[in-house]
Amino acid sequence: MSSTVTFEVPSPYDPAAEPRAVTLSYARVGAGEPLLLLHGIGHHRQAWDPVIDILATERDVIAVDLPGFGASPALPDGFAHDLPTMTAVFAALCEALELDRPHVAGNSLGGLLALELGREKRVRSVTTLSPAGFWSQAERRYAFGVLLAMRRAARSMPVPLVERLSRSAAGRSVLTSTIYARPGRRSPEAVVAETLALANAKRFTETLRAGRDIRFTDDVPDVPVTVAWGTRDLLLMRRQGVRAKQIIPRAHLIRLPGCGHVPMNDDPALVARVLLDGSR
Repeated sequence: MSSTVTFEVPSPYDPAAEPRAVTLSYARVGAGEPLLLLHGIGHHRQAWDPVIDILATERDVIAVDLPGFGASPALPDGFAHDLPTMTAVFAALCEALELDRPHVAGNSLGGLLALELGREKRVRSVTTLSPAGFWSQAERRYAFGVLLAMRRAARSMPVPLVERLSRSAAGRSVLTSTIYARPGRRSPEAVVAETLALANAKRFTETLRAGRDIRFTDDVPDVPVTVAWGTRDLLLMRRQGVRAKQIIPRAHLIRLPGCGHVPMNDDPALVARVLLDGSR
């Protein structure tokens, strides 16, 4: 069941400014140590659904819609959808939900946010699945071009067409093969919902624009880090995982055989095990 929470967030750029109210939508289930889940750009928290039930047997799982995505409103006027602001938002969210340094896991943009929270020592552990920020400029331009093409396609298709395509494995491949290595395994309902989530993402453009100059170049000392990469990731190539390991030498680098950029649906059992092991 989804919930919303509203909390105050200080400006990351002007400490003297009045904090602003931010509202986020999230789902919380399970028991154990807290595990915060952050999705990628243009997606929504339901990206984690294939692994939620497994995780909830051992963790208090909090899956969040990022600001301006899914059911979460955009950030208030004056707040940019950039990395410092997003990091401040999720640090404040942890306080609002009384999460004392939770474990955090993220995919793509969510992985970059998770690493930033780890760098600031606001979390107990970080597990990332194909995190953004370890690209070359050419790789970033390629990934952004693909994302923009996906967004244009999602916005151009009438809902009845999306629904019709989702009913067959071939149609689901047309809609989602860029991010899933095994798109036929995704349910028709989930494919429709995430296509509409991409089409209706309120702050897609602003968030993507804010990432143009982002490179993650710092170590994450004193926080356990796991970096997992699908061997069939077509958006952020798996060689970027090697760069991540070079930048964060103590990170545990894991390959996810046969998995794409959003691996939770491609191999739920494997991904859940990586998330649980990474949050010990």
